[in-house]
Amino acid sequence: MTALVTKLSPVLRPDSSRTVIRPFILSDPAGFAQVGHPRTERIAQRVLSLDKAGIKAELKTLREALDARHREPDRILFDIFAGVEGLKIDRSVLSHDQALLLGAYFSEEFSFESAALFNPSIVRHPVQTGVAAGDTRFILSLRGIGEGHISTLTFRTGTWTAAGDVHVDPPSPHAVGPYIDRTQSDRGELVVQLSFDRAEEISEAVIYPFLPSQGRGIEDVRMVEFTDTDGAVDYRATYTAFNGSDVRQGLLRTTDFNNFEMRGVRGDLYAGKGMALFPRKYGGRYLMLSRQDNENLWLCSSEDFSSWSGGEKIVMPKYPWEFIQIGNCGSPIELDEGWLVLTHGVGLIRNYCVGACLLDKNAPAKLLGRLEKPLLEPEGATRDGYVPNVVYSCGAILRGRTLLLPYGVADNSTTFATVDVDALLAEMR
Repeated sequence: MTALVTKLSPVLRPDSSRTVIRPFILSDPAGFAQVGHPRTERIAQRVLSLDKAGIKAELKTLREALDARHREPDRILFDIFAGVEGLKIDRSVLSHDQALLLGAYFSEEFSFESAALFNPSIVRHPVQTGVAAGDTRFILSLRGIGEGHISTLTFRTGTWTAAGDVHVDPPSPHAVGPYIDRTQSDRGELVVQLSFDRAEEISEAVIYPFLPSQGRGIEDVRMVEFTDTDGAVDYRATYTAFNGSDVRQGLLRTTDFNNFEMRGVRGDLYAGKGMALFPRKYGGRYLMLSRQDNENLWLCSSEDFSSWSGGEKIVMPKYPWEFIQIGNCGSPIELDEGWLVLTHGVGLIRNYCVGACLLDKNAPAKLLGRLEKPLLEPEGATRDGYVPNVVYSCGAILRGRTLLLPYGVADNSTTFATVDVDALLAEMR
């Protein structure tokens, strides 16, 4: 299938210099809790025991560590200190420097993409003004892996030129976490509002794990530009939350990539994997692809965005490169001919390849055709990395009859390719 694909030159690699300041809250291990005197309280008392000289020395260390790497680090540290729960100290009597140091002791610098930067998804940028004729601005979401194999959501912007080249904007040297506001829906489910008021551009926004269900990571975000029945457009995404033993499906929604709504999936599919939303409703219902059995591609429908149960198995492993499992590589893409689905297949020695299939436009459960051979597969140097023998994507965009496909290489880095849609469809059987 290599004749269908034009590989492009940009490669996005992990960067350990990009860090975010996030809360660092410690508790006592089982059997060592001190009733009425929790660990946070004990740490705070030690900090407050410092005299003026001790405070000055610690502030000097703080400045050397953070000032060159972060914009307004003091503001971030004060915000973190304000969110520390369980402290009995009277915060109103603290000096500016004491409060700042307490914020620093309850914070950590996290290098969120030091080990890997991969599994990208892509949507058109909501602002297309100011670009050259024929060019397309885009937003790329990426899975960054940092210390402890913890996965985090990060972003890039770039341009797909009319000539077919891709230019990715250099990311900001600064990165910031969100303001987090927890609320409940009418059904009593947790709904989290994330705000990035401190970010000056999209590449600065970092969504790191902050809920117990996300303890080990926010993984494999699949974004889609969604058009509602009234014509309103926003950006929605699915992601996998992993706590170290169990996975949960989560949902994101935004209009501006500055403010996000995050919630969990309700229903049977909350513990599934690989959910990918269709870009519009069908028959008045939301449609979703899923891989809840870890083997086959399923089609599911729902009356609302967050409730997902049941489903119908629509595509099963057939060819050797997908004998282990088949799933999606992002949301379906609407063509005149039907719904184009980029797939992934897992074969021998756990090779991950990218393929494609076509679903009927008026009956999405009906398979019209699929590739017999992979569109992209590990080869040569692309076999080597954090996890060998993997090429994988979480979504592509369409312009005319060409796809722009970003994809991860060996769970380590990200690169790009374009795909001729007409040639792709002609190869399906």
